[in-house]
Amino acid sequence: MTSRLEALCMEKGLKMTGQRRVISQVLSEADDHPDVEEVHRRAVQIDPRISIATVYRTMRLLEDAQVIERVDLGDGRARYEEATADHHHHLIDTRTGRIIEFASPELEAMKERIARELGYKIVGHRLEIYGVPLDDAVNDAGDEEEHP
Repeated sequence: MTSRLEALCMEKGLKMTGQRRVISQVLSEADDHPDVEEVHRRAVQIDPRISIATVYRTMRLLEDAQVIERVDLGDGRARYEEATADHHHHLIDTRTGRIIEFASPELEAMKERIARELGYKIVGHRLEIYGVPLDDAVNDAGDEEEHP
């Protein structure tokens, strides 16, 4: 079965080797934002002959072809996700590393308004929000007051 990512690669004219198919499958099945090392770990479970160098080269090729996007989640590692037409942002739980994808028409309108007021048209942007669950933030505030 052809993965979404593999189909997109073929549409863009990329040659799909067996190892690229495996890497594309891993990325299509990911419900997180894996880094290259995690993609490699998952790929070798399917094909043990895939080297880390092959994964790095393939990830670079897929990124250059705009099939995947690099995501900076503040942990110092390049993470990746499938490039989609649906624009979204990320909320990162700094305690657990959990990543929540979200879209907000109000936020999009505000960004457009701000750019326009400053005399610009947005041609690209990225937004990541870092936070802790409200329950944790309230507990931390209380802890700080109890233990000055």
